[in-house]
Order: sequence, then structure tokens, then C-alpha cells
Amino acid sequence: MTKPVKPAPAPAKTAKAAPAKPAASPVPAKQPAAARPATPAPAKATPVSHAVPAKPVTSPFTGKVASATARHIPIKTQKAQQSSMNKSATLDNGITREDGRYALPSTTLIDLPKGYRPSNDEEYMNPKHLAYFRNKLREWREQLVEESRQTMENLRDEVRDVGDEAERATRETENSLELRTRDRYRKLISKIDKALRRIEEGRYGFCEETDEEIGVERLDARPIATLSLDAQERREHLQKQMGD
Repeated sequence: MTKPVKPAPAPAKTAKAAPAKPAASPVPAKQPAAARPATPAPAKATPVSHAVPAKPVTSPFTGKVASATARHIPIKTQKAQQSSMNKSATLDNGITREDGRYALPSTTLIDLPKGYRPSNDEEYMNPKHLAYFRNKLREWREQLVEESRQTMENLRDEVRDVGDEAERATRETENSLELRTRDRYRKLISKIDKALRRIEEGRYGFCEETDEEIGVERLDARPIATLSLDAQERREHLQKQMGD
């Protein structure tokens, strides 16, 4: 009689494979915060250089007004350039202009029309005015130098001719007057040289005290003038008061 086969020991209660707690849904390894579609931390709103295309001068104007405005902008820049040129510019023949005043180099020659005289209708102290007064000053200087030379020659001749005492006294008086005249010429020549220098430096024709225009008429009468008529009168009045 075959022994009843013991029923195979109940398969070690496969520990009821604890319903594998669904792998505890592998705590999604906190998916490196990758989930949140990296809301691109507004990279500090690096203004994606919205290359604010230099705001194509989206002028609020359109049509004809816009074109007129566009034309107006360059005009301002042109004026700025012109004003900077007025401050300092070199013209033809080495003539320079600074702060609206011309300077005429001694080596620059300007041909003036025959009988030309400066006019108030022309730009004050333009190159023609300066050339006119420079010629006038040079001619005056030559005359003074020549007269001064002749004065010295006359004095030498008179020293040789010695007459009697009465004649000698008369000659000494005349010589004294001639020497004073020569000294006056020397001072005038010095003033003429200074006036010529002012022409070269662009300062001729303007008052040394007020910087105002001296005036064409006054300069034509006295080309070595350095003061306007008003400034000259004020100075003379002050000197008179000081003298009193």
C-alpha cells in the first residue's frame, strides 16, 4: 500500500509578497527639480537687449510732418558744426578766424580795389578792412621813419656849423624842438608796431577796455586807436579828476 504522499509543505507562504507596496512609487527621486520646465528664471530680465532699435525715432509724427521733423534734426547738427567752426577756423591764404574775428598774417597779401575804403555795410574788420588799415599803418610808419632820419641828419649838419653865440642859442632851441619831435615819432612808431601786431592776432579794431567795436570812422582818423570813443572820454575824464 503506497503511503499517502504528504502534501508538499505549503510553499512557505511566500510571505504574501506584501503586495510590493507598489515599489513605494519610488519616491521619484525628486526629479531634480527638472520637472518645472525651468521657468527660465527671468535671467534678471536681461532685457534680451530688446535692442531697442534705437527707437527708430518713432516720432509721433507721420507723413509730411515726420519728414519735416527728420529734416530738422540734421539742421541742428549743422548749426552746431558751424558754431564750432566760427570759434576757430583757418581760411584761405593763412587768414584765421577765431570767435568771429579775423587775423591777418603779415605775409598774407590782399589786393584791394583802387580807392577802396572800409564801409559800415561790410562785416566789421573782415580781411579787406584789416588789409586796408595795415597798408595805412605801414605807409604812416615809413613816413615817420624817414622824417626821423632827416631830423637826425639836420642836427648833425647844424652841429658842424658853429656861428656866433646868438645864432648858436637859436639853433639849440630849434634842435631841442626837433629832438622832441623825433621822440614823438619814436613813440608813434612803437604804437604803430603794436597796432600791426593786433591785426596779426585778430584783436585790431576792438576796445581794449570794453571789447566793443572802436568803429571804422574812428580808426580811419586814428588807426592806432585802442579805445572806443566812450572809453577814451571816460579815461580822459578820470585823468582830469586825478590831475585836479
